[in-house]
Amino acid sequence: MAERDPDCVFCKIVAGELPCVKIYEDDHVLAFMDINPTSVGHMLVIPKGHYDGLLSTPVAELKSVASVLPKLAAAAVKAVDAEGFNVLQSNSPCAGQVVMHAHFHIVPRRTGDGIGLGFRQAPPREDDLEKTAQAIRSEL
Repeated sequence: MAERDPDCVFCKIVAGELPCVKIYEDDHVLAFMDINPTSVGHMLVIPKGHYDGLLSTPVAELKSVASVLPKLAAAAVKAVDAEGFNVLQSNSPCAGQVVMHAHFHIVPRRTGDGIGLGFRQAPPREDDLEKTAQAIRSEL
């Protein structure tokens, strides 16, 4: 597990230096209520080690987080009588990441809740999809 960053708010929560409303904890993962929730039941799920984002988080740590996401999402949906949920993960400020510690949001949802995801744009031309796909494949 990575060292903790003494300036990171999530590392301070993991260390018990800052309070949180804890939902779940094991050796590698901590889940707690988001203090600025998008919906009732909105929680954050983090690796306990400090990693800036998805790309710097070791696969083993991601597996630990991913292994509890379904259980936590199901519990949140049932607890708040939601119809569904989003699991969201952002990387870098341009993508909406505010705390530079890898984390996943579980956001319970209901039909008509007014929560937008902001992913709308004009549809691409079909040849643009293939060109972009080829560029991505070449980087794998």
